[in-house]
Amino acid sequence: MRSFMRMRHLPVLIAGLSLSLTAFAATSDKWNIPVNVKKLDNGLTVIVSPDHTSPTVGVSVVYHVGMRLEPKNRTGFAHLFEHLMFQGTPNAPKGVFDKTITGGGGRNNGSTRPDFTNYIETAPVSSIDSILWLEADRMKTLDFNEKTLKNQQDVVKEEIRVNVKNQPYGGFMWIDINQQAFQKWENNHDGYGSFQDLEGASLDDVRNFHRDYYGPNNAVLAISGDVTPAQGFALAKKYFAGIPKRPTPPTSDFSEPLNTAEKRIEQSDALAQVPAIAAGWKMPARGSRDLAPMAVLGELLAGGDASVLYQGLVKGREVALNVDSLYGLTSPWEFDGPTLFTVFALYKPTSSADVMLKSIDEEIAKVVASGADAATLARVKTRMLANWYNTLESFMDRADTLAKLQTLWGDANVVNQIPGWIDGVTSEDLQRVAKTYLTAANRTVIDRKPVAKTAAAPAAAAPAPASTAVKN
Repeated sequence: MRSFMRMRHLPVLIAGLSLSLTAFAATSDKWNIPVNVKKLDNGLTVIVSPDHTSPTVGVSVVYHVGMRLEPKNRTGFAHLFEHLMFQGTPNAPKGVFDKTITGGGGRNNGSTRPDFTNYIETAPVSSIDSILWLEADRMKTLDFNEKTLKNQQDVVKEEIRVNVKNQPYGGFMWIDINQQAFQKWENNHDGYGSFQDLEGASLDDVRNFHRDYYGPNNAVLAISGDVTPAQGFALAKKYFAGIPKRPTPPTSDFSEPLNTAEKRIEQSDALAQVPAIAAGWKMPARGSRDLAPMAVLGELLAGGDASVLYQGLVKGREVALNVDSLYGLTSPWEFDGPTLFTVFALYKPTSSADVMLKSIDEEIAKVVASGADAATLARVKTRMLANWYNTLESFMDRADTLAKLQTLWGDANVVNQIPGWIDGVTSEDLQRVAKTYLTAANRTVIDRKPVAKTAAAPAAAAPAPASTAVKN
């Protein structure tokens, strides 16, 4: 089963966002990732990043389509289609893709996000021809049939049951809060999908989606590892050049301004044991001068046990049990439309959402007033840079990062600019972005409370959707 989050369960995702600090060399020892880019005549952008330290290779194919561009009344369709991409083609029936890659010692996966869908593989370099042939083959067409569609509709519905409906807190910190914080359908609908919409997807929907969004001119192919640029480009041309470009539908305007009035929502949860809160603020736009400071500010506030909010709410006031944060469903560098910075925390039953918000506001006010001292700012930057470079050591992750940056920024070389952007953030920058974005007016809050045990008991086997009350 493909995982919508790339990980099997949302708690794993949240835990993974608390990045581990590892040894990191001085920022003067900058590591420049080799980036070689070429566009084929059919519009496919190809990136090759050679690294001969291991006889392995990482491959990523990123399509510039995700939940934000899926058809109306077809919520969850981009995710459903990602599953269908692994169900075979006329040339490589179901199972061939996985068996070929894993049988050669590799592994593969895919994920759906608001602004892209990515497909990734890593394997010994001897498998590169097979990987590229398989990726090109499913870019051309799929084995469209009713049986496969019905099967994957059921798979996705079961994934929703496991990861949302039968999980305490469900996806309230990213599904529910997006629905409340954003005004436009493209930004606020449930990307996991409603059962009704998923069941309504037809074979024509599937064929049209592949035709419209899965052409080479709407994709980026990145290869990282034990290949030279000449080899990588030659292989890309060999397997992909014959695929004709296809028209891509124009995108709608899904931009939104910052919010101007706080929104508070209460929800009940039949499976939760303790209450939880999610507070989300609209982020600065990709490419804004405020983006890097916002990324650093997020790390300062909620990046691990040394963060301001963890120390202030968990250790200091002892009102929270944990503190985590989310940048939508991606990193602070990998989005192309309105996105939230969300703080999520379980809090003690003896506390309340009002106490939690007051405590969060007090910590933000300290940043607005004083920024961060030099030692703290240096620690936060080192942690971020260590994680950035550690991720890029993996050939698969490096290829995927390059492909996503090329897709969203139009320039994979952003990979070598981000460390400088992080390093250039000042205390004054943190003050500015905290004052501008982390305001009550720009904030959406969900307070998720356990229902009484007597009410929860009959719902335990098949919990009903959480009830919601909205306060403006």
